[in-house]
Amino acid sequence: MKKSLTVVGLGYIGLPTAVMFANHGYQVHGVDINELAIEKLKQKQLHIEEPGLQEKLAEAIDSGSLTFDTVPKEADIFILAVPSPINKDKTPNLTYVESATQSIVPYLKKGDLVILESTVPPKTVENVILPVLKETELEMGTDLFVSHSPERVIPGKLFEELVNNDRIVGGINEESSQRTVELYRTFVKGTIHVTDATTAEMVKVIENTYRDVNIAFANELAKISDGMGINVWEAIDLANYHPRVNIHKPGPGVGGHCIAVDPWFLFDSSPELAKIIQLARHTNDSMPKYTVESVESIFKNNEITNPKVTVLGLAFKGNIDDMRESPSLDIIHHLEEKGIEYVAYDPHIKENQLKRQTQDLHEAVKGSDLLLILTDHDYFKQLDANELKDLMRCSIIYDTKHCIDTNSWEQAGFSTYTLGSFNK
Repeated sequence: MKKSLTVVGLGYIGLPTAVMFANHGYQVHGVDINELAIEKLKQKQLHIEEPGLQEKLAEAIDSGSLTFDTVPKEADIFILAVPSPINKDKTPNLTYVESATQSIVPYLKKGDLVILESTVPPKTVENVILPVLKETELEMGTDLFVSHSPERVIPGKLFEELVNNDRIVGGINEESSQRTVELYRTFVKGTIHVTDATTAEMVKVIENTYRDVNIAFANELAKISDGMGINVWEAIDLANYHPRVNIHKPGPGVGGHCIAVDPWFLFDSSPELAKIIQLARHTNDSMPKYTVESVESIFKNNEITNPKVTVLGLAFKGNIDDMRESPSLDIIHHLEEKGIEYVAYDPHIKENQLKRQTQDLHEAVKGSDLLLILTDHDYFKQLDANELKDLMRCSIIYDTKHCIDTNSWEQAGFSTYTLGSFNK
């Protein structure tokens, strides 16, 4: 008889995780409070975009190994993969984690394993998860086993990384950890590193905070380079030839459910100590405003009045449809504050989610003065400069991701600008 597994939260992590276990010998029940998403999944329709997910979903459902509903049911193992966002004041919002834990309490029995996959502040298992689970009156670590095993994947390469990346497992005791290791060994080929739950929580936020601080350094370099007329992309590439240097790339801001959020978990834990972390967050959060100020500078230098901007890219990274914490949304907000007309287009966002968004590239470009690339989709790298030039009032492109072939655009008659490589 198959072991049963319930996954609570069917977003960008929970759904692929559920599908993987269903296709590797488990009877999986997927749960989400989004009724529309559940109805779509029952019809083998996706509410998120991820290469390979459609085929794997259909395989799991057709085999009878994967079911969906808005409520949990009894299982041997429970995985919580719900959002852990931040509030407006940058404090952690753990209501989803707490609610998800509450939702499985009626279904827990002796011998079950509960795993939190959501990225959370250190001490969340101890201070949030365990107090709720104790309502079962089961003995923690003896009757009920609990661990934290944060995901370490990126959208667009999720299945490859689920299998091949190393994984961290932190249980509340040794048996909790070992049971969790045994579960993920079902498909994980990377090394599984065992620690305690609080250290596992700390490791995940350290990983994303490191990247945020590194990107903040790159963004500072981009601002400095803009003022000096230096090409920061070339400078960073050359610096990275040093065997002990690995500088990340600058951009119009930092988005997504991890890097833009997780550093605040560390800051909230020790605000009096997390000075570099806070400064890095403020630096990266400043980039959308800086991007719009650069756009204004371009218009001023080219003596353009009443300009129109074509915003190219709403997802927070290339080749995905995820808009969570996307800097594009902040940039649009700043454009609106400045009274600058714009139309937004993203080939991966299939339904209009903004008032000034279109599904037609030509409609977005028509009458525009400037193409503003905010996401490095492959689609944008292959755009036909000559075709778009004929639709525009002025032929200017500002590439904040350093993703286009500047020479070909200039040959087509465009004035080209790149974040971190022009003198404002």
